[in-house]
Amino acid sequence: MQSVYVAGIGMTKFGKDPRSLAEICHDAAQTALTSSEIQEVEAIYIGVMNPEEFTGDSNIASHIADALGLTGIPAVRIETASSAGAAAVQAGFQAVASGYYRRVLVLGGEKMTHLSTSATTRVLAGVIDKEERQCGATMPALAAMITEKYREKFNLSQSRLETMLCAVAVKNHGNGAHNPMAQFQKPISRETYLASKYVATPLRLYDCSPITDGAAAVVLTSEKTDVRLAGVGQGTGPLSLRGREIFTSFPATRMAAARAYRMAETSPQGIEFAEVHDAFTPFEIITTEDLGFFAPGKGGDAVLEGVTAIDGRLPVNPSGGLKARGHPVGASGLAQIVEAVKRLRGESGSKRQFNRGLTQSTGGLASNNFVTILERTDASLPRTPGFPQPARQVAKSRPAKMPMSNEGVIETFTILYVTPDGFLPPLALALVREQNGRLILAQGEESKHLKIGREVYLKRTEDYYLFTLKGRFKMVQDSLKRNLWQRARALVRKPIPADGKL
Repeated sequence: MQSVYVAGIGMTKFGKDPRSLAEICHDAAQTALTSSEIQEVEAIYIGVMNPEEFTGDSNIASHIADALGLTGIPAVRIETASSAGAAAVQAGFQAVASGYYRRVLVLGGEKMTHLSTSATTRVLAGVIDKEERQCGATMPALAAMITEKYREKFNLSQSRLETMLCAVAVKNHGNGAHNPMAQFQKPISRETYLASKYVATPLRLYDCSPITDGAAAVVLTSEKTDVRLAGVGQGTGPLSLRGREIFTSFPATRMAAARAYRMAETSPQGIEFAEVHDAFTPFEIITTEDLGFFAPGKGGDAVLEGVTAIDGRLPVNPSGGLKARGHPVGASGLAQIVEAVKRLRGESGSKRQFNRGLTQSTGGLASNNFVTILERTDASLPRTPGFPQPARQVAKSRPAKMPMSNEGVIETFTILYVTPDGFLPPLALALVREQNGRLILAQGEESKHLKIGREVYLKRTEDYYLFTLKGRFKMVQDSLKRNLWQRARALVRKPIPADGKL
Protein backbone atom coordinates (compact mmCIF):
# COMPACT_ATOMS: atom_id res chain seq x y z
CA MET A 1 0.00 0.00 0.00
CA GLN A 2 1.37 3.40 -0.99
CA SER A 3 1.60 6.28 1.46
CA VAL A 4 -0.95 9.07 0.90
CA TYR A 5 -0.12 12.72 1.44
CA VAL A 6 -2.01 16.01 1.57
CA ALA A 7 -0.88 18.38 -1.18
CA GLY A 8 -3.36 21.24 -0.82
CA ILE A 9 -6.35 22.34 1.25
CA GLY A 10 -9.20 24.78 0.82
CA MET A 11 -12.31 25.85 2.69
CA THR A 12 -14.96 28.54 2.35
CA LYS A 13 -16.04 30.64 5.29
CA PHE A 14 -18.86 28.75 6.94
CA GLY A 15 -22.22 30.44 7.56
CA LYS A 16 -24.92 31.85 5.33
CA ASP A 17 -23.65 31.95 1.74
CA PRO A 18 -25.76 33.39 -1.13
CA ARG A 19 -23.96 31.28 -3.73
CA SER A 20 -25.11 27.92 -5.11
CA LEU A 21 -23.68 24.64 -3.83
CA ALA A 22 -21.67 24.24 -7.04
CA GLU A 23 -20.19 27.72 -6.66
CA ILE A 24 -19.29 27.12 -3.02
CA CYS A 25 -17.57 23.84 -3.92
CA HIS A 26 -15.76 25.52 -6.81
CA ASP A 27 -14.32 28.10 -4.39
CA ALA A 28 -12.98 25.45 -1.98
CA ALA A 29 -11.63 23.28 -4.81
CA GLN A 30 -9.77 26.12 -6.51
CA THR A 31 -8.14 27.11 -3.23
CA ALA A 32 -7.01 23.51 -2.64
CA LEU A 33 -5.68 23.08 -6.16
CA THR A 34 -3.86 26.42 -6.10
CA SER A 35 -2.24 25.76 -2.72
CA SER A 36 -1.11 22.31 -3.87
CA GLU A 37 0.43 23.57 -7.12
CA ILE A 38 -1.34 20.61 -8.73
CA GLN A 39 -3.69 21.67 -11.49
CA GLU A 40 -4.52 18.25 -12.87
CA VAL A 41 -6.19 15.52 -10.83
CA GLU A 42 -7.30 12.10 -12.00
CA ALA A 43 -10.58 11.79 -10.09
CA ILE A 44 -12.98 13.72 -7.86
CA TYR A 45 -14.64 12.32 -4.73
CA ILE A 46 -17.53 14.44 -3.46
CA GLY A 47 -19.13 14.15 -0.02
CA VAL A 48 -22.64 15.64 -0.02
CA MET A 49 -25.45 14.46 2.23
CA ASN A 50 -28.73 15.42 0.59
CA PRO A 51 -28.64 17.94 -2.27
CA GLU A 52 -31.88 16.46 -3.63
CA GLU A 53 -33.77 17.80 -0.61
CA PHE A 54 -31.65 20.84 0.22
CA THR A 55 -31.21 22.30 -3.26
CA GLY A 56 -33.32 20.16 -5.61
CA ASP A 57 -30.24 18.88 -7.48
CA SER A 58 -29.42 15.24 -8.14
CA ASN A 59 -26.56 13.74 -10.17
CA ILE A 60 -24.51 16.13 -8.08
CA ALA A 61 -21.11 14.63 -8.96
CA SER A 62 -21.57 15.49 -12.64
CA HIS A 63 -23.02 18.88 -11.69
CA ILE A 64 -19.99 19.83 -9.61
CA ALA A 65 -17.44 18.37 -12.04
CA ASP A 66 -19.00 20.52 -14.77
CA ALA A 67 -18.92 23.61 -12.53
CA LEU A 68 -15.22 22.96 -11.82
CA GLY A 69 -14.42 22.65 -15.50
CA LEU A 70 -13.18 19.12 -14.89
CA THR A 71 -15.55 17.10 -17.05
CA GLY A 72 -13.92 14.06 -18.58
CA ILE A 73 -12.39 12.69 -15.38
CA PRO A 74 -14.19 10.30 -13.00
CA ALA A 75 -16.40 12.01 -10.39
CA VAL A 76 -18.21 10.09 -7.65
CA ARG A 77 -20.58 11.21 -4.93
CA ILE A 78 -20.12 9.62 -1.48
CA GLU A 79 -22.94 9.75 1.10
CA THR A 80 -22.89 8.53 4.71
CA ALA A 81 -25.19 11.16 6.23
CA SER A 82 -23.31 13.78 8.26
CA SER A 83 -19.96 11.99 7.88
CA ALA A 84 -20.06 12.19 4.06
CA GLY A 85 -17.00 14.48 3.91
CA ALA A 86 -14.90 12.03 5.93
CA ALA A 87 -16.20 9.15 3.80
CA ALA A 88 -15.05 10.97 0.66
CA VAL A 89 -11.57 11.35 2.20
CA GLN A 90 -11.45 7.63 2.89
CA ALA A 91 -12.50 6.83 -0.70
CA GLY A 92 -9.83 9.17 -2.06
CA PHE A 93 -7.26 7.67 0.30
CA GLN A 94 -8.05 4.15 -0.88
CA ALA A 95 -7.80 5.19 -4.53
CA VAL A 96 -4.33 6.68 -4.08
CA ALA A 97 -3.06 4.05 -1.60
CA SER A 98 -3.98 1.28 -4.03
CA GLY A 99 -1.96 2.91 -6.79
CA TYR A 100 -4.96 3.28 -9.07
CA TYR A 101 -4.63 7.08 -9.04
CA ARG A 102 -1.72 9.38 -8.15
CA ARG A 103 -3.64 12.59 -7.49
CA VAL A 104 -7.28 13.07 -6.53
CA LEU A 105 -9.46 15.97 -5.43
CA VAL A 106 -11.73 15.38 -2.46
CA LEU A 107 -14.64 17.77 -1.89
CA GLY A 108 -17.34 18.08 0.75
CA GLY A 109 -20.16 20.60 0.81
CA GLU A 110 -23.75 21.44 1.68
CA LYS A 111 -26.13 24.37 1.14
CA MET A 112 -28.76 24.55 3.91
CA THR A 113 -29.51 28.06 5.16
CA HIS A 114 -32.04 29.00 2.47
CA LEU A 115 -34.57 26.57 3.98
CA SER A 116 -36.62 27.17 7.12
CA THR A 117 -35.50 25.60 10.38
CA SER A 118 -38.46 23.19 10.33
CA ALA A 119 -37.71 22.15 6.74
CA THR A 120 -34.04 21.61 7.51
CA THR A 121 -34.94 19.63 10.63
CA ARG A 122 -37.15 17.39 8.50
CA VAL A 123 -34.38 16.77 5.95
CA LEU A 124 -31.84 15.99 8.66
CA ALA A 125 -34.30 13.64 10.36
CA GLY A 126 -34.33 11.56 7.19
CA VAL A 127 -31.10 9.87 8.32
CA ILE A 128 -32.72 8.32 11.41
CA ASP A 129 -35.00 5.30 11.73
CA LYS A 130 -38.37 5.77 9.99
CA GLU A 131 -40.49 4.43 12.87
CA GLU A 132 -38.78 6.75 15.35
CA ARG A 133 -39.17 9.63 12.92
CA GLN A 134 -42.91 8.95 12.64
CA CYS A 135 -43.16 9.29 16.41
CA GLY A 136 -41.79 12.85 16.18
CA ALA A 137 -38.13 12.13 16.86
CA THR A 138 -35.45 14.46 15.48
CA MET A 139 -31.68 14.29 15.77
CA PRO A 140 -31.69 16.71 18.75
CA ALA A 141 -34.39 14.60 20.44
CA LEU A 142 -32.43 11.35 20.10
CA ALA A 143 -29.19 13.08 21.14
CA ALA A 144 -31.00 14.42 24.21
CA MET A 145 -32.23 10.96 25.15
CA ILE A 146 -28.68 9.61 24.89
CA THR A 147 -27.53 12.50 27.11
CA GLU A 148 -30.16 11.76 29.76
CA LYS A 149 -29.10 8.11 29.78
CA TYR A 150 -25.45 9.19 30.16
CA ARG A 151 -26.41 11.35 33.14
CA GLU A 152 -28.20 8.45 34.80
CA LYS A 153 -25.49 5.85 34.12
CA PHE A 154 -22.69 7.96 35.58
CA ASN A 155 -24.81 9.28 38.45
CA LEU A 156 -24.56 12.94 37.48
CA SER A 157 -26.88 15.54 38.97
CA GLN A 158 -28.76 17.76 36.56
CA SER A 159 -26.60 20.71 37.60
CA ARG A 160 -23.36 18.74 37.12
CA LEU A 161 -24.41 17.66 33.63
CA GLU A 162 -25.43 21.22 32.78
CA THR A 163 -22.04 22.51 33.94
CA MET A 164 -20.23 19.98 31.74
CA LEU A 165 -22.26 20.72 28.63
CA CYS A 166 -21.90 24.45 29.22
CA ALA A 167 -18.13 24.06 29.49
CA VAL A 168 -17.97 22.36 26.08
CA ALA A 169 -20.08 25.09 24.45
CA VAL A 170 -18.09 27.93 26.05
CA LYS A 171 -14.77 26.29 25.10
CA ASN A 172 -15.70 25.71 21.47
CA HIS A 173 -17.23 29.15 20.95
CA GLY A 174 -14.09 30.64 22.48
CA ASN A 175 -11.97 28.64 20.01
CA GLY A 176 -14.19 29.67 17.10
CA ALA A 177 -13.61 33.31 17.98
CA HIS A 178 -10.01 32.84 16.74
CA ASN A 179 -10.97 31.03 13.52
CA PRO A 180 -11.65 33.41 10.61
CA MET A 181 -13.48 30.62 8.72
CA ALA A 182 -15.93 29.89 11.56
CA GLN A 183 -19.61 30.75 11.42
CA PHE A 184 -19.59 32.07 15.00
CA GLN A 185 -16.61 34.22 15.92
CA LYS A 186 -17.70 35.51 19.30
CA PRO A 187 -17.14 33.80 22.64
CA ILE A 188 -20.13 33.07 24.86
CA SER A 189 -20.40 33.18 28.65
CA ARG A 190 -21.99 30.73 31.05
CA GLU A 191 -24.79 33.26 31.53
CA THR A 192 -25.42 33.35 27.77
CA TYR A 193 -25.53 29.57 27.65
CA LEU A 194 -27.98 29.31 30.55
CA ALA A 195 -30.21 32.01 29.06
CA SER A 196 -30.67 30.01 25.85
CA LYS A 197 -33.87 28.04 25.41
CA TYR A 198 -34.22 24.29 25.54
CA VAL A 199 -34.34 22.49 22.19
CA ALA A 200 -34.82 19.04 23.73
CA THR A 201 -34.20 18.56 27.45
CA PRO A 202 -31.48 18.59 28.68
CA LEU A 203 -30.04 20.17 25.50
CA ARG A 204 -30.23 23.93 24.99
CA LEU A 205 -29.75 25.99 21.86
CA TYR A 206 -26.02 26.34 22.57
CA ASP A 207 -25.68 22.56 22.84
CA CYS A 208 -26.64 22.16 19.17
CA SER A 209 -24.63 22.94 16.04
CA PRO A 210 -26.10 25.50 13.63
CA ILE A 211 -27.54 25.26 10.12
CA THR A 212 -24.69 26.19 7.77
CA ASP A 213 -23.54 26.60 4.17
CA GLY A 214 -19.97 25.73 3.27
CA ALA A 215 -17.47 23.52 1.46
CA ALA A 216 -14.00 22.10 2.09
CA ALA A 217 -11.48 20.41 -0.18
CA VAL A 218 -8.18 18.55 -0.09
CA VAL A 219 -5.86 17.28 -2.80
CA LEU A 220 -4.45 13.84 -2.00
CA THR A 221 -1.33 12.53 -3.71
CA SER A 222 1.18 9.68 -3.66
CA GLU A 223 3.98 12.27 -3.93
CA LYS A 224 5.55 13.08 -0.57
CA THR A 225 4.52 16.34 1.13
CA ASP A 226 4.80 17.62 4.68
CA VAL A 227 1.57 15.91 5.93
CA ARG A 228 0.65 12.24 5.62
CA LEU A 229 -2.63 10.42 6.20
CA ALA A 230 -1.23 7.85 8.60
CA GLY A 231 -4.40 5.99 9.53
CA VAL A 232 -8.03 5.76 8.47
CA GLY A 233 -10.86 3.75 9.97
CA GLN A 234 -14.61 3.32 9.62
CA GLY A 235 -17.21 1.62 11.79
CA THR A 236 -20.97 1.26 11.68
CA GLY A 237 -23.67 0.79 14.28
CA PRO A 238 -27.43 0.23 14.57
CA LEU A 239 -29.56 2.82 12.78
CA SER A 240 -32.29 3.12 15.42
CA LEU A 241 -32.10 4.05 19.07
CA ARG A 242 -34.43 1.22 20.01
CA GLY A 243 -32.11 -1.27 18.27
CA ARG A 244 -29.32 -0.64 20.80
CA GLU A 245 -28.40 -1.87 24.21
CA ILE A 246 -25.48 0.58 24.57
CA PHE A 247 -26.61 4.20 24.78
CA THR A 248 -23.68 6.01 26.42
CA SER A 249 -20.98 4.96 23.96
CA PHE A 250 -20.78 4.75 20.17
CA PRO A 251 -19.23 1.40 19.15
CA ALA A 252 -18.93 2.69 15.56
CA THR A 253 -16.38 5.27 16.77
CA ARG A 254 -14.48 2.67 18.78
CA MET A 255 -14.25 0.37 15.75
CA ALA A 256 -13.12 3.19 13.47
CA ALA A 257 -10.54 4.36 16.03
CA ALA A 258 -9.12 0.87 16.52
CA ARG A 259 -8.54 0.53 12.77
CA ALA A 260 -7.00 4.01 12.44
CA TYR A 261 -4.72 3.57 15.47
CA ARG A 262 -3.56 0.18 14.18
CA MET A 263 -2.76 1.56 10.70
CA ALA A 264 -0.92 4.57 12.12
CA GLU A 265 0.89 2.38 14.67
CA THR A 266 -0.12 4.63 17.51
CA SER A 267 -2.54 4.82 20.42
CA PRO A 268 -4.69 7.46 22.14
CA GLN A 269 -1.60 8.59 24.07
CA GLY A 270 0.15 9.41 20.78
CA ILE A 271 -2.47 11.96 19.69
CA GLU A 272 -1.61 15.63 20.32
CA PHE A 273 -4.92 17.28 19.33
CA ALA A 274 -8.30 16.22 17.93
CA GLU A 275 -11.18 17.59 15.89
CA VAL A 276 -14.28 15.58 16.83
CA HIS A 277 -17.94 15.61 15.82
CA ASP A 278 -19.67 17.89 18.34
CA ALA A 279 -22.98 18.37 16.53
CA PHE A 280 -24.24 18.20 20.12
CA THR A 281 -22.02 19.08 23.09
CA PRO A 282 -22.50 15.70 24.84
CA PHE A 283 -21.24 13.97 21.68
CA GLU A 284 -17.83 15.59 22.21
CA ILE A 285 -17.71 14.15 25.72
CA ILE A 286 -18.82 10.67 24.63
CA THR A 287 -16.48 10.68 21.62
CA THR A 288 -13.37 11.56 23.63
CA GLU A 289 -14.15 8.56 25.80
CA ASP A 290 -14.73 6.28 22.80
CA LEU A 291 -11.42 7.40 21.29
CA GLY A 292 -9.65 6.25 24.44
CA PHE A 293 -8.56 9.71 25.57
CA PHE A 294 -10.52 9.41 28.83
CA ALA A 295 -12.21 6.66 30.81
CA PRO A 296 -15.98 6.19 30.45
CA GLY A 297 -17.80 8.88 32.39
CA LYS A 298 -14.68 11.08 32.68
CA GLY A 299 -14.84 13.08 29.44
CA GLY A 300 -16.82 15.88 31.07
CA ASP A 301 -14.36 16.12 33.95
CA ALA A 302 -11.54 16.56 31.43
CA VAL A 303 -13.32 19.56 29.93
CA LEU A 304 -13.89 21.14 33.34
CA GLU A 305 -10.25 20.58 34.30
CA GLY A 306 -9.01 22.31 31.14
CA VAL A 307 -7.39 19.20 29.65
CA THR A 308 -9.17 19.74 26.29
CA ALA A 309 -8.76 23.53 26.21
CA ILE A 310 -6.85 25.08 23.33
CA ASP A 311 -3.82 25.45 25.63
CA GLY A 312 -4.48 22.18 27.48
CA ARG A 313 -2.66 18.87 27.28
CA LEU A 314 -5.00 17.59 24.55
CA PRO A 315 -6.80 20.37 22.66
CA VAL A 316 -10.18 19.11 21.38
CA ASN A 317 -11.93 21.10 18.65
CA PRO A 318 -9.39 23.95 18.68
CA SER A 319 -11.03 25.23 15.46
CA GLY A 320 -14.35 25.71 17.28
CA GLY A 321 -15.73 22.37 16.16
CA LEU A 322 -19.09 21.92 14.46
CA LYS A 323 -20.56 23.88 17.34
CA ALA A 324 -18.88 27.19 16.43
CA ARG A 325 -17.23 26.58 13.05
CA GLY A 326 -20.60 25.44 11.71
CA HIS A 327 -22.04 22.21 10.36
CA PRO A 328 -22.75 22.05 6.62
CA VAL A 329 -23.37 18.33 6.98
CA GLY A 330 -21.59 17.07 3.85
CA ALA A 331 -18.55 19.26 4.47
CA SER A 332 -17.93 18.89 8.21
CA GLY A 333 -15.84 15.70 8.13
CA LEU A 334 -13.61 17.18 5.43
CA ALA A 335 -13.39 20.55 7.19
CA GLN A 336 -11.94 18.70 10.19
CA ILE A 337 -9.15 17.38 7.93
CA VAL A 338 -8.47 20.89 6.61
CA GLU A 339 -8.27 22.29 10.15
CA ALA A 340 -5.95 19.48 11.26
CA VAL A 341 -3.59 20.06 8.31
CA LYS A 342 -3.47 23.77 9.14
CA ARG A 343 -2.51 22.98 12.73
CA LEU A 344 0.17 20.50 11.67
CA ARG A 345 1.60 23.05 9.23
CA GLY A 346 1.64 25.80 11.85
CA GLU A 347 -0.98 27.83 9.97
CA SER A 348 -3.59 27.92 12.75
CA GLY A 349 -2.09 30.75 14.76
CA SER A 350 -0.97 28.47 17.59
CA LYS A 351 2.58 28.84 18.89
CA ARG A 352 2.74 25.11 19.71
CA GLN A 353 4.23 22.65 17.24
CA PHE A 354 1.95 19.68 16.64
CA ASN A 355 3.15 16.51 14.91
CA ARG A 356 0.14 14.19 15.03
CA GLY A 357 -3.59 14.90 15.10
CA LEU A 358 -6.86 13.00 14.82
CA THR A 359 -10.25 13.74 13.32
CA GLN A 360 -13.51 11.92 14.06
CA SER A 361 -16.74 12.28 12.09
CA THR A 362 -20.18 10.90 12.97
CA GLY A 363 -22.77 9.86 10.40
CA GLY A 364 -26.41 9.94 11.47
CA LEU A 365 -27.02 8.85 15.06
CA ALA A 366 -23.47 7.41 15.23
CA SER A 367 -24.39 4.74 12.68
CA ASN A 368 -21.51 5.41 10.23
CA ASN A 369 -18.41 6.91 11.82
CA PHE A 370 -14.86 7.68 10.64
CA VAL A 371 -11.51 8.35 12.30
CA THR A 372 -8.51 9.76 10.44
CA ILE A 373 -4.98 10.27 11.83
CA LEU A 374 -2.60 12.78 10.21
CA GLU A 375 1.12 13.26 10.84
CA ARG A 376 3.94 15.55 9.86
CA THR A 377 6.36 13.63 7.67
CA ASP A 378 9.43 15.39 9.12
CA ALA A 379 8.64 14.36 12.70
CA SER A 380 10.21 11.41 14.47
CA LEU A 381 7.19 9.81 16.10
CA PRO A 382 7.12 6.73 18.33
CA ARG A 383 5.24 3.69 17.02
CA THR A 384 3.15 1.87 19.60
CA PRO A 385 0.50 -0.85 19.69
CA GLY A 386 -2.95 0.31 18.68
CA PHE A 387 -6.31 0.41 20.42
CA PRO A 388 -8.20 -2.77 21.40
CA GLN A 389 -10.69 -3.75 18.71
CA PRO A 390 -14.18 -3.71 20.28
CA ALA A 391 -16.64 -6.50 19.71
CA ARG A 392 -18.90 -5.84 16.76
CA GLN A 393 -22.26 -4.51 17.90
CA VAL A 394 -25.22 -6.01 16.07
CA ALA A 395 -28.70 -4.53 16.15
CA LYS A 396 -31.04 -6.70 18.18
CA SER A 397 -33.05 -9.09 16.06
CA ARG A 398 -36.78 -8.54 16.24
CA PRO A 399 -39.51 -10.99 15.38
CA ALA A 400 -41.60 -9.74 12.48
CA LYS A 401 -44.66 -9.83 14.70
CA MET A 402 -44.35 -9.54 18.45
CA PRO A 403 -47.39 -9.08 20.69
CA MET A 404 -47.42 -5.62 22.16
CA SER A 405 -47.17 -5.21 25.91
CA ASN A 406 -49.61 -2.85 27.57
CA GLU A 407 -47.02 -1.74 30.10
CA GLY A 408 -43.34 -0.82 30.22
CA VAL A 409 -40.59 1.13 31.95
CA ILE A 410 -38.93 4.34 30.73
CA GLU A 411 -35.36 3.69 29.63
CA THR A 412 -34.67 7.34 28.75
CA PHE A 413 -36.67 10.38 27.64
CA THR A 414 -36.74 14.00 26.49
CA ILE A 415 -39.14 16.92 26.14
CA LEU A 416 -38.84 18.27 22.61
CA TYR A 417 -39.47 22.01 22.22
CA VAL A 418 -38.37 22.41 18.59
CA THR A 419 -40.61 19.91 16.87
CA PRO A 420 -40.81 18.74 13.25
CA ASP A 421 -43.74 19.74 11.05
CA GLY A 422 -46.98 18.14 12.18
CA PHE A 423 -46.06 17.92 15.89
CA LEU A 424 -46.89 20.55 18.50
CA PRO A 425 -44.44 21.44 21.29
CA PRO A 426 -43.74 20.49 23.95
CA LEU A 427 -43.57 16.87 22.83
CA ALA A 428 -42.70 14.16 25.35
CA LEU A 429 -40.76 11.24 23.89
CA ALA A 430 -39.55 8.18 25.76
CA LEU A 431 -37.67 5.03 24.95
CA VAL A 432 -39.73 2.40 26.75
CA ARG A 433 -38.78 -1.18 27.54
CA GLU A 434 -41.87 -3.35 27.26
CA GLN A 435 -42.51 -6.25 29.61
CA ASN A 436 -41.37 -8.63 26.88
CA GLY A 437 -37.99 -6.84 26.78
CA ARG A 438 -38.50 -5.04 23.48
CA LEU A 439 -37.57 -1.35 23.23
CA ILE A 440 -39.94 1.08 21.52
CA LEU A 441 -40.02 4.84 21.08
CA ALA A 442 -43.30 6.30 22.31
CA GLN A 443 -44.93 9.69 22.45
CA GLY A 444 -46.23 10.89 25.82
CA GLU A 445 -49.70 12.12 26.62
CA GLU A 446 -48.14 14.23 29.37
CA SER A 447 -44.74 15.83 29.79
CA LYS A 448 -44.45 16.21 33.55
CA HIS A 449 -42.86 13.87 36.10
CA LEU A 450 -40.85 11.88 33.54
CA LYS A 451 -38.07 9.82 35.04
CA ILE A 452 -35.90 6.91 34.01
CA GLY A 453 -37.37 3.78 35.56
CA ARG A 454 -40.90 5.20 35.73
CA GLU A 455 -43.62 2.68 34.85
CA VAL A 456 -45.99 3.53 32.00
CA TYR A 457 -49.02 2.21 30.15
CA LEU A 458 -48.68 1.76 26.41
CA LYS A 459 -51.08 1.85 23.50
CA ARG A 460 -50.67 1.83 19.76
CA THR A 461 -52.10 4.39 17.34
CA GLU A 462 -52.06 4.04 13.58
CA ASP A 463 -48.61 5.64 13.26
CA TYR A 464 -46.84 5.38 16.60
CA TYR A 465 -46.95 4.31 20.25
CA LEU A 466 -48.29 6.41 23.11
CA PHE A 467 -47.34 6.18 26.76
CA THR A 468 -49.13 7.34 29.91
CA LEU A 469 -47.45 7.49 33.29
CA LYS A 470 -48.78 5.16 35.93
CA GLY A 471 -50.17 6.94 38.97
CA ARG A 472 -48.39 6.23 42.24
CA PHE A 473 -51.46 4.49 43.73
CA LYS A 474 -51.83 2.33 40.65
CA MET A 475 -48.14 1.46 40.73
CA VAL A 476 -48.48 0.24 44.33
CA GLN A 477 -51.56 -1.80 43.39
CA ASP A 478 -49.75 -3.43 40.48
CA SER A 479 -46.73 -4.15 42.66
CA LEU A 480 -48.91 -5.86 45.28
CA LYS A 481 -50.67 -7.88 42.57
CA ARG A 482 -47.33 -9.04 41.19
CA ASN A 483 -46.06 -10.03 44.63
CA LEU A 484 -49.24 -11.97 45.43
CA TRP A 485 -49.14 -13.71 42.07
CA GLN A 486 -45.48 -14.66 42.54
CA ARG A 487 -46.18 -16.01 46.04
CA ALA A 488 -49.15 -18.03 44.82
CA ARG A 489 -47.09 -19.43 41.98
CA ALA A 490 -44.29 -20.37 44.39
CA LEU A 491 -46.76 -22.19 46.65
CA VAL A 492 -48.16 -24.18 43.76
CA ARG A 493 -44.66 -25.27 42.79
CA LYS A 494 -43.61 -26.08 46.37
CA PRO A 495 -43.46 -29.87 47.10
CA ILE A 496 -46.02 -31.14 49.65
CA PRO A 497 -44.34 -32.56 52.80
CA ALA A 498 -45.08 -36.13 53.93
CA ASP A 499 -47.16 -34.84 56.87
CA GLY A 500 -49.30 -32.82 54.49
CA LYS A 501 -48.49 -29.54 56.20
CA LEU A 502 -47.21 -26.57 54.18
